[in-house]
Amino acid sequence: MFRPRNSRDKTSIVVPFEHCLAKTFAVENGVVPGRSVKEHCQIVGEIARALIARQPEALRVSLYPHNAHLVAAAHDIGKVCPTFYEKLRHACSPASDGLIALENINPKLESSWGGHAGVSQLTAKALGVPMFIPEILGQHHGFSPPVAGLRAGDDNFGGALWQKERERLVEMLKMTLDADWPVITSLAQARLLAGLTSVSDWIGSGEFFEDPSLPWQDSINKALDSAGFIPPGYKPGMSFKSVFGFDARPAQQQLIEQVVGSGVYVLEAPMGLGKTEAALYAAYRLLEAGQASGIYFALPTQLTSNKIYDRFNDFLKHVLSPDYPHRSLLLHANAWLLETDMGEDGRPGGSWFSQAKRGLLAPFAVGTIDQALMAAMNVKHGFVRAFGLAGKVVILDEVHTYDAYTGTLLDALVTLLRELGCTVIILSATLSQSRRQQLLGCGLDSNEYPLITACPNAQAPREVPVESEPGNEVSILLLDSDQIAVDEALQRAEQGQQVLWIENTVPQAQERYLDLAARASELGIVCGLLHSRYTQQQRQSNEARWVESYGKQGHPDRGQAGRILIGTQVLEQSLDIDADFLVSRFAPTDMLLQRLGRLWRHSDTPRNEYSRCDAWLLAPKLDDAIEQPQQAFGHSALVYSPYLLCRSLEVWRLRKSVCLPQDIRALIEQTYCERLEVDAMARWLKELDDGTPRRKGRWALSQLARITLADSGQTLPENKAQTRYSEAERLDVLLLRDLAWCRQEQMSKLTLLDGRILYLPKLRTQRTRGQWRELSAQLMRQIVAVPIQDAPLPLPLTTLENFCLQHCFYLGNPLSDEALLRVALVEKSGRLRGVYDGPLHEKHVLEYRNDLGYRVIKL
Repeated sequence: MFRPRNSRDKTSIVVPFEHCLAKTFAVENGVVPGRSVKEHCQIVGEIARALIARQPEALRVSLYPHNAHLVAAAHDIGKVCPTFYEKLRHACSPASDGLIALENINPKLESSWGGHAGVSQLTAKALGVPMFIPEILGQHHGFSPPVAGLRAGDDNFGGALWQKERERLVEMLKMTLDADWPVITSLAQARLLAGLTSVSDWIGSGEFFEDPSLPWQDSINKALDSAGFIPPGYKPGMSFKSVFGFDARPAQQQLIEQVVGSGVYVLEAPMGLGKTEAALYAAYRLLEAGQASGIYFALPTQLTSNKIYDRFNDFLKHVLSPDYPHRSLLLHANAWLLETDMGEDGRPGGSWFSQAKRGLLAPFAVGTIDQALMAAMNVKHGFVRAFGLAGKVVILDEVHTYDAYTGTLLDALVTLLRELGCTVIILSATLSQSRRQQLLGCGLDSNEYPLITACPNAQAPREVPVESEPGNEVSILLLDSDQIAVDEALQRAEQGQQVLWIENTVPQAQERYLDLAARASELGIVCGLLHSRYTQQQRQSNEARWVESYGKQGHPDRGQAGRILIGTQVLEQSLDIDADFLVSRFAPTDMLLQRLGRLWRHSDTPRNEYSRCDAWLLAPKLDDAIEQPQQAFGHSALVYSPYLLCRSLEVWRLRKSVCLPQDIRALIEQTYCERLEVDAMARWLKELDDGTPRRKGRWALSQLARITLADSGQTLPENKAQTRYSEAERLDVLLLRDLAWCRQEQMSKLTLLDGRILYLPKLRTQRTRGQWRELSAQLMRQIVAVPIQDAPLPLPLTTLENFCLQHCFYLGNPLSDEALLRVALVEKSGRLRGVYDGPLHEKHVLEYRNDLGYRVIKL
């Protein structure tokens, strides 16, 4: 028991910092006091020190200021505060010893200043610490606390005497950690330290440090190993051929030679040239030399194929040291999710448990560009993403000219990554010269194609033309009759050809599949469908089948039967498939070129004797499109800008053929060159720039991108952070056969689509952390992400919590009742119904079928 001090402020008792709690601890018969603020701050400081020490030496020196770990240690100094003290005292069981009650203290007031993090920020500001540090302490829970106009000595925070205790705590931390405040030299470095602070806090709040009766000093490195922060080991001196099984092409070798260290490198080259392998091998050379800490491979969208994971994994198998003890963990994303423990926010049910987010912190990961873009935005925990990417080779795949909004953010991300010591490798088949200049932030001259543009840090840019390989001449036919194209597709498949049909939306693809599949079955033609609205489990099965049939593995069986594969943009990105005949809904030039890259892709692919390198583009007449683009293009005008669809149609309408790669540069420049518009085209350009009541314009999106960058503005929830022009807000839908509450066992019973049954107990303590991770991973494979207008109606958070789903999913902020998870039950017919047979959708019928995926049926 401590001896309280009297105060003349409104708070009559001052608790010495040594006796202030940071945590509570759940035991079998209740909740008892956990770690003290003093111990928890020390733990987090030592974790931060050890995290920095695990970086390659060159990055430790260049990225982190001396004594950076003190910032992380000081994150919770604001817990020395009467409101926080009372909150934890109330949370402990009544029988807990050593906690004295403070009179007239209302813990609920904390929400008005952002809780203890706000007090940490005010305390640091009062101490006159160096620039950026107060804000880092204030944001360690992911958002900026509302502390404008408040002071550390205010009565709500305990007055001058409680502030004195916080100052004593800081002096103790300086002494025990043998550190003083670091000098932070840039906003980028501030974001790095903010991320270091949050991650260190998560790990320091995890299972290795929960029991206050146990010593913590020997658990630092065990906790970091358990969290997956493991310095990898590499096989030395691997050649390109020993990694990939074939010699590097001239273009690949040129990129490898140009990537000499941190900076930005752009490879513009046609589809099928092996850009991915070139980038990965360049990354290996930097990793082996200690110039990088890992790889983040950023795919263009969630629509991208899962097969890129297999290619990335094969690369890691060849370059990681065979005797490296954690090799298997790094090779399998699922193992990373199941076997690592990131601490508080990274546990099942935490906001950072999902693989999409945690992959940014793993040494190696494949993820989406959207997750990386948020490193440069003022979204919750955006700085954690910046910390995760720092010092890595970041490969940005399939970067196009099209998306103005993503482009604005991408420019900011590239600038941030350069400051964080990253090597950024941008792969594209379709960049305009002006877009390349924007990305690199410098003037450029070359119009060659293919082309490498190298901008190593502190060096002048270099433009290196690349030897062009012989390509394909593709015959082009534009037509406005779907029925003629359907007949042609069936005829070619009946001859034994492999046909690819690409639509711009999932509903269009589903309708086309239903139409073609019915007729194809009568002719003995195999028909399939690929898009993004399948459960992960079903999508992987579908992709494995069709990529094998249309890829190199399917060569021996290719002539046995004709096939038609229908899909969406998933078929145009990062997928090695080779079709004999292509039908595509019209799209902007960038996307059309990507789709053509899936046609006659490899010279050694066996072809049917009737095969010709033909692409049919389903497009309206130009005059109709210009006069009424929404009507002429239909659903495509909701996905892509009508103005750019019209500009693209102008370029393609007179084309009888295109020669790839020779024509790529000219097609892109003709589509995107700026010009003065008149009449109807001027209206559609103005709509693109200024927006409509239903959609923000390009300038508004560009401005929003600047507003949401990390140096200013209100912190956005992650699910509200728009990162692309055509993006609709999406929600996760959990699909189950049945969901029930077992009253006697006090657990929920979840029946999966394949009939397996999972049980979620009411109390988290009834399962181990490993068991919860396994349960969560299984349930995540039952998720489909859909646009918000197509999602089932929300359930109250309390309903989801009554089924114990909060133990596996982050359900959202309970203060705002922000339900981020929707739930639907799948009947045997495929029709969806609501939990408790409640209403499911206000307008439409919903269904889920293994062949069609998640489908909206309009009544």
